[in-house]
Amino acid sequence: MKITRRQFIGGTAAVTAGAGLFGFNMLAKSDFVNAAGAEAGVKTFRNVCPRNCYDTCAQISFVEDGVLKKVEGDPKSTYTNGKLCLKGYNYTRRVYSPDRIKYPMKQVPRGSGNWEKITWDEAMNTIAGKILDLKKRYGSTLPICMDKYSGNFGITHYGIEGTMSSIGYTTRAVGTPCWPAGIDSQTYDFGTIVNNDPEDMANANYIVLWGSNCAWTGIHTLPFIMKAKERGAKLVVIDPILTSTASKGDLYIQIKNSTDGALALGMARYILDNNLVDWDYVKANSIGFDEWADYVKKNITLDWAAEKTGVPKDVIIQLAHEYATAKPASIWVGYGMQRHTNGGQNVRIIDALGVMTGNVGKSGGGVNYAHLETWGFNYHAMVMPAPEGSVGMPGADGTYTDRAVNMNNFAADVQALTDPPVKMLWFACRNSVSQDPDTNDIIKMFNSMELVVTVDSFFNQNVELSDIVLPATTHFEDWDVMASYWHHWVGINQRAIEPMYESKSDVEIAMALSKAMNALEPGSCTYPTEGDPEEWTAKEFNDGIHALLGISSYKELLDGPRKANSLTVAWADGNFRTPSKKIEIHSELAAGNGLPAIPIWVEEMKAPVQYPIRFMTPHPQHGIHSQFQNLDWMMAANPEPVVEIHPELAAKHGIAEGDKVRIYNDIGEVTIKAHLTRTTSPDVIVSYEAWYKDSKFNVNYTVKAIPADMGKQATGMDGIAFHDNFVAIEKA
Repeated sequence: MKITRRQFIGGTAAVTAGAGLFGFNMLAKSDFVNAAGAEAGVKTFRNVCPRNCYDTCAQISFVEDGVLKKVEGDPKSTYTNGKLCLKGYNYTRRVYSPDRIKYPMKQVPRGSGNWEKITWDEAMNTIAGKILDLKKRYGSTLPICMDKYSGNFGITHYGIEGTMSSIGYTTRAVGTPCWPAGIDSQTYDFGTIVNNDPEDMANANYIVLWGSNCAWTGIHTLPFIMKAKERGAKLVVIDPILTSTASKGDLYIQIKNSTDGALALGMARYILDNNLVDWDYVKANSIGFDEWADYVKKNITLDWAAEKTGVPKDVIIQLAHEYATAKPASIWVGYGMQRHTNGGQNVRIIDALGVMTGNVGKSGGGVNYAHLETWGFNYHAMVMPAPEGSVGMPGADGTYTDRAVNMNNFAADVQALTDPPVKMLWFACRNSVSQDPDTNDIIKMFNSMELVVTVDSFFNQNVELSDIVLPATTHFEDWDVMASYWHHWVGINQRAIEPMYESKSDVEIAMALSKAMNALEPGSCTYPTEGDPEEWTAKEFNDGIHALLGISSYKELLDGPRKANSLTVAWADGNFRTPSKKIEIHSELAAGNGLPAIPIWVEEMKAPVQYPIRFMTPHPQHGIHSQFQNLDWMMAANPEPVVEIHPELAAKHGIAEGDKVRIYNDIGEVTIKAHLTRTTSPDVIVSYEAWYKDSKFNVNYTVKAIPADMGKQATGMDGIAFHDNFVAIEKA
């Protein structure tokens, strides 16, 4: 029986959450055949998951009578290899969820829950009127602040920045909460971030996953790691938490938080003492190594490293010897380990391990963190001129610029501005209330605004505190192009179904806003007011991208994604992008930024007496930040958050399995159900950050906006020490 689009929508609205709904038949092979020859009446489209995780999966969507019936991995990508994660297979429910925001809506008063459907014209006229009012009152558009990040990393979604540029100079949230300290580390050492093709891990003889739980957050790299193991490679997992990934390792090392650099220095001392340094590589490719080696010999001992890290001395010796002699050896540095006040410095020390053993620039080797080598698009949707006569922050050369605030200290930075103050917030691809530190201060900031606009697909915590919400398309309802910051594939994203309800893409919203503003005041917005979505995507391509991917037109990607094969081994040519053109173990750039010139040990942040327990809040398995976990299918499988507590710590506080636990410090608190487990250590509790539907759960009530040690050089703002969060606990 064929089902129409209207019947399908009506049917999903009537289904309730439950075990039957979450039947695992949705993960099995369906009656549809693959994209090479879909059955009659079924159309296939190429899509790419645009979410903020390592895998940026190539997808095939199956559409019948205008209904998205199924999503699978695209077998033409040797990285995705025809498979998706659990979240990817749930995309049909995300598109057709009865909870999806369907129309523009306004809330009066803010935070009351009194939502009213409005037309797009009313929404655009309200927003346009406020922008022009603020511009008239303050003489510029600086009172308007944009906060946008990773909800959708498609290239045309940089049209959000283009929206702001087209109205004038505005205030922008700058930086990134994800990876900035690590980016700076490798920028100081190598000149930028470039990683080996993750598929190349299959060629390693030794693999160290240093703070990476890829069994949850990067599942498509895991098969290549397993291929290496089948060849005889050894897998070492270093992590404060006994993760699903750790269970797959030949050796698991439960390190004390934020002491990764001490472990790496202990390894370096052993490698130096036993003359396991690849001196030919070091002398040909680096500067400052002798200075660093002298520091290690004078200041580092294996006994110190063992005491500092909690890793037995004999384990450090074993790890160091095996890593130095099992060439090629690969290290994957996860993002969590650089979310500390000494995180960037710890990454620099690990980089030095790769250099001293000659594992940089080798197939199966590398110190792999991330890359942006396939992101050289035109950013056509983003680059818009300011209207004539616009005023902004004065630059040294007499021109104007936007005003920057730190994304990782957003609430405090915004509220500190007075000349002019911020009076309007625009959020897109971002849920600050759920994802920013110091939630109470975020709420205070919202309350000080004249207008808050959020573009989203669901009534998340950010939307709950907004005046106007605009419904966003999913990636199946729009054209786009996607690149990854981990693997080397680039894929086109086709419009597989027409936009649901009254949803619009960010570019379409920008065009609608431009039309409204220019109707009220001609010349007040420079964004185009019309354009075909596929044409917008086509304009992002250039000769450089074509050459990198071996194509002559974006249309070739309709036959399947392409990989930049020239990037397989990072730094294989020895052409580093530092000022010296060599690996800079001694970095004058770091020293000029007030950091140690060489990778020395910097003490970790210690727990205050009144808050002696470290509260870690890593990425969840069932969602990505505040996406996916809210779906009823996901809620059926994972209905509520828990806090993981070691039985010894729980016993000290009279806490039993299933008890409610109050977790608190001087800025806020959260109450969560206890789960007793020995996967964490007795002085660390763990709860995975996520947005649960109809829940006030938010780990960031206790997280302070403590800066990481690096981030400004590459991203413009310091990173954030999410994992240097200390609390007290009690039975609730």
